[in-house]
Amino acid sequence: MPPSPARVRITTQGEVAVVTLTRAERHNGMDFAMLDEVVRAQRAVRRLRDVRAVVLAGEGPSFCAGLDFKTALASPVRAVLRYPQLFWPFRNRFQQWSLGWRDLGVPVIAAIHGNCFGAGLQLALGADVRFCTPDASLSVMEAKWGLIPDMGGAVLLRELVRVDVAKELTLTGRVVTGAQAAELGLVTHLADDPMAAALALAAEIATRSPDAVAAGKQLLQQAYGPGQRSVERAERWWQRRLLGFANFRIAVRRNQTGREQPYARRRLGR
Repeated sequence: MPPSPARVRITTQGEVAVVTLTRAERHNGMDFAMLDEVVRAQRAVRRLRDVRAVVLAGEGPSFCAGLDFKTALASPVRAVLRYPQLFWPFRNRFQQWSLGWRDLGVPVIAAIHGNCFGAGLQLALGADVRFCTPDASLSVMEAKWGLIPDMGGAVLLRELVRVDVAKELTLTGRVVTGAQAAELGLVTHLADDPMAAALALAAEIATRSPDAVAAGKQLLQQAYGPGQRSVERAERWWQRRLLGFANFRIAVRRNQTGREQPYARRRLGR
């Protein structure tokens, strides 16, 4: 079988590394190959000593439309082999997808356009700052597929929005526009050209002491996010109680067939 085409491209513009998702024909839907490439991109950018900021972007019509279930489920064996990661006592690869950007000693800025759903939103939330077009579509979409936002979503949402807002977005999977996302606090700024705005901010930050920038980023993450490891652990725990069970399978079928099948009467957390 020939190797899959690259899902991620890293380029540099002066002191800025631009990490671009390149699966445009699938609206940059995340599959396991893209997951692995994003994690490798985090390591690659860390080794670029002259880089003072990172911009995350998506090629084509969308930033990232979330997990590509069709591709992921096309290889059940690969999916099953990933499942044990939910039992790891430390951050797994799915959580690294978004939270890994927080470990970098440089600011990470997301340029959002088009669809930004599920895993795509978790990726954007892992950035330090988010620019978004007013007409973009964003959603914590995991509930639609019978899941929870376990790719660092709980860790990241709690720093940006009130708990009632986070719950409503998580429990409904509702799609909001970029303008609505800005009002809620999910994105930092609205911009007709988020890439240009992201590059401009990166250039401004690059004029500051790199040590001060790195220290300021890490200090504020520690100040705003106490107990991050316990939240990561809770994400893994609850996702294990969903994957593969009846209501997860029903949710997948509902989305794939468009038919309204009733859910089973199993209910967690009683």
